[in-house]
Amino acid sequence: MTEPLEKRLERAMAELQAAQEAVARTERELRQASFAVLSSDRAVRATVGPQGELTGIDFLEDKYRAMSPQELAASVLEAANAARLKMNRHVMKAMAPFTEPSSDVPELKGFELDWERIFGPGVLEGDDEPARPDRTAGTWRDALGEDGED
Repeated sequence: MTEPLEKRLERAMAELQAAQEAVARTERELRQASFAVLSSDRAVRATVGPQGELTGIDFLEDKYRAMSPQELAASVLEAANAARLKMNRHVMKAMAPFTEPSSDVPELKGFELDWERIFGPGVLEGDDEPARPDRTAGTWRDALGEDGED
């Protein structure tokens, strides 16, 4: 015997409300997100905000003084692009549950997003390390302790 339409509608509305609340929580969290990444030469730390905008650049240990302008520019771009990529992947992971179909209400199919179109090429390529928000953005941190190295 099939479930009455009224019960199915009631269940769908409850799931929709729960999804709306979850989206609102996720949006609040994402508005506060920030990622900081060191360049591979450890001369620059770039921090990006929730929309991938550059919010900070730190030149570490005066290494920039011995660098050519081209080397310094490359370090800044490398760190900024890596931080932006981490933010993009963080957004993807946070939004993933909303793209999946409902297990309770088969009529709610979820939706498909073209992440590469939204964030650009490379966002779907392998992620070397898990996305980890920078919870101390704006404060000085020891460059050696930041990524777990001693």
